[in-house]
Amino acid sequence: MNPFSSLIETMGAMETIDIGLVVTGIMLFLVVIGVRVAFAAALAGFLGLVWIFSARMGFEKGFVVAVKMAGTIPHSKVSSLPLSLIPTFILIGFLAYHAGLTRALFEAAKRWVGWLPGGMGVATVFSTAGFAAVSGASVATSAVFARIAIPEMLKLGYDKRFAAGVVAAGGTLASLIPPSAILVIYAIIVEQDVGALLMAGFIPGAVSALIYGGLVVIMAVMNKKLGPPVGGFTWKQRLETLPGTFPIFFVIGIIIVCIYGGVGTPTEAGALGAFMILIIALFKGMKWTELKQALIETSKLTVMIFTIIWGVLLYVRFLGFADLPAEFSQWLTSLDQSPMMTFVLILLAYAVLGMFMDAIGMLLLTLPIVYPAVIALNGGPDVLAADSAFGVSGTGCAIWFGIIVVKMAELCLITPPIGLNCFVVAGVRPEVSVQDVFRGTTPFFIADAFTIYVLIITPSIVLWLPGLMGFI
Repeated sequence: MNPFSSLIETMGAMETIDIGLVVTGIMLFLVVIGVRVAFAAALAGFLGLVWIFSARMGFEKGFVVAVKMAGTIPHSKVSSLPLSLIPTFILIGFLAYHAGLTRALFEAAKRWVGWLPGGMGVATVFSTAGFAAVSGASVATSAVFARIAIPEMLKLGYDKRFAAGVVAAGGTLASLIPPSAILVIYAIIVEQDVGALLMAGFIPGAVSALIYGGLVVIMAVMNKKLGPPVGGFTWKQRLETLPGTFPIFFVIGIIIVCIYGGVGTPTEAGALGAFMILIIALFKGMKWTELKQALIETSKLTVMIFTIIWGVLLYVRFLGFADLPAEFSQWLTSLDQSPMMTFVLILLAYAVLGMFMDAIGMLLLTLPIVYPAVIALNGGPDVLAADSAFGVSGTGCAIWFGIIVVKMAELCLITPPIGLNCFVVAGVRPEVSVQDVFRGTTPFFIADAFTIYVLIITPSIVLWLPGLMGFI
């Protein structure tokens, strides 16, 4: 008998839950030593499937079943209709940048709020929020505004750490403000309505942007060396910038009407938005080289996201066979402490995981286990708000938790040592080191913690719009 086959069959005597814990430990070890989440999860998931099936039907048959499952899962899941909107929204963002629409948005924000202390930082935050409403990718947002905002701020004498930190943190708003790729992924994983999640992100995204802006002003008041205000703009000069922003808000309006007016699906809304931005870009004189670059950048980012999804889905399928989500949910609900305390500990665990994983990979890996536990802590999927632990109904809890966990995932984008936004900003602006960017984003951890606290104690901020639209 093959020694490896003998070993697998001997280990097959273990309980499936024990197999799940061992394989999960292997996967986390691979991530910690530097293996990309997509490949670590795919390898661990495949080995776990081989292990479980070999225990049931022998190594040879078990290996064949695992290989077949590994071959069919990526295609069947990644080719789903909801995921197809991710590349369309990413394309909207890159087309808007190459058409000069983002620069027009930044110029408008500069003239309207630049007079505030640290005004260019505030303008960056608000313009990234506006750009996030047409581009669902945080990395793309950070890359775009690293090219536009940082040179402007450095020219005016802004501290380079402060300037880089504002851009990296502002880019995270695309994770929350619709159309958000991460919100779409969350909706697919937990089997909730994509439209409801996207609608729920509007107000929390706006609140987060306001808190970021307030933090920038406070920092500039306390330390005037960070960045001076920009004044001297007349009302005529301010009003002149508004027509340049109309195309972006026009596309935002098309997407909202298409999704929530019953005209089409989110995927169709994304495709229509991308088409309209393309027409506007061509009308503004976009060159073939610029269009080609937008398509290439969209392809690169889409492939990265889909590779993570493909790899993690293998691990998620293994978790289902290992019964780990049900066991974890039962263990959490049996703890002798309040559900809210357990919920806070879960969020702290996300903060720690964010130091070692990218946002999308972290959610894909954890949600199949954590989501059922949070719903159980709240009282179940059918509990009424008055009887629930967190003050939200069963359906509302799924949406409320989604917004909070995505906000936690934003921390991954600016948390050392993995923070992808920080590496992107440093890569685009060679005069700023990665260490400078990480130091510049540190104050925004406090702002994010405060935002999460507000969303926890005031669920209506998240649920008001979805309720108004009839999703709850």
